[in-house]
Amino acid sequence: MPHRHALITGTLFALAAGLMWGLVFIAPTLLGEYPPALLTVGRYLAFGLIALPLALWDRRHLAELERADWIEALKLAAVGNMLYYLCLSAAIQRAGGPLPTMIIGTLPVVIAITANLRPGGREARLPWGRMLPSLLLIAAGLACVNQAESAALPADTDLLRYASGALLAVAAVACWTWYPIRNAEWLRAHAHRSPRAWATAQGLATLPLAAVGFALLWPWLAFGGSPFAMPFGPQPGRFIALMLAIGLLASWLGTLCWNEASQRLPPALAGQLIVFETLAALAYAFVLRGRAPGWLIAAGVLLLVAGVVRALRVRPAEVPAASLS
Repeated sequence: MPHRHALITGTLFALAAGLMWGLVFIAPTLLGEYPPALLTVGRYLAFGLIALPLALWDRRHLAELERADWIEALKLAAVGNMLYYLCLSAAIQRAGGPLPTMIIGTLPVVIAITANLRPGGREARLPWGRMLPSLLLIAAGLACVNQAESAALPADTDLLRYASGALLAVAAVACWTWYPIRNAEWLRAHAHRSPRAWATAQGLATLPLAAVGFALLWPWLAFGGSPFAMPFGPQPGRFIALMLAIGLLASWLGTLCWNEASQRLPPALAGQLIVFETLAALAYAFVLRGRAPGWLIAAGVLLLVAGVVRALRVRPAEVPAASLS
């Protein structure tokens, strides 16, 4: 079981990561006319370019990474960064903010269950019986918020487009179920490595993916009959500012905070703390709307927080030594 200091600091790092990651739900709303693919490559071009000077800071630690480590960083960047945000931004533009936010909000439950089900794991497991109450509280909170937001859908909603947004959000959940578990396994297997350098490495790995994507997207839009103005669209100042902001805060600093949390907490427990991202995204959404949430949403938030607090009191059961041989 993690020491109390590691538990507290890991939770605080997870909270900081959630506050940063909640920002990524804002861009598709503020830039609703921008293609999701452009939002994705724009965000990660900014992340990769920000990572370049940071690489000079971490050059000693980055030099310690082997070829297999860089391949792992590339896999994490492709699935946890590019594919995840492509699905998420498309989902938000098709179904609006509330539904994708709530589907992404199931990540604490999905990741905790997936981490516990993975065979041959070397991590401490959260016992099912003691984990169930916190998972039920989180699920009930998500259901309350989802019910309130679903009831507010306009009568003329395009149900097919709405359903496709829901499916894209499910795909985003699949990407981000794989990412934190795989990332945590690498970090805990390389506890002597710098979490900051690993966040920078993922930024460097993302840069060529985003650059190639941008290079392919530009002629596709230019010669495909799209009226969209490349390279920065109809709101270039807002687009560049948002991409730089989420590239620095959500992509690099958020990943750094999550890496710090992952080195201190068991994956099943850390997975539940992704609920902070959902809470942050909801808070930012209501700030943009300029109104406070209703009582049902407030009740849902309280249930989510109660589930997280209760989860922190569950003592993980160590994996028996015989199963590690």
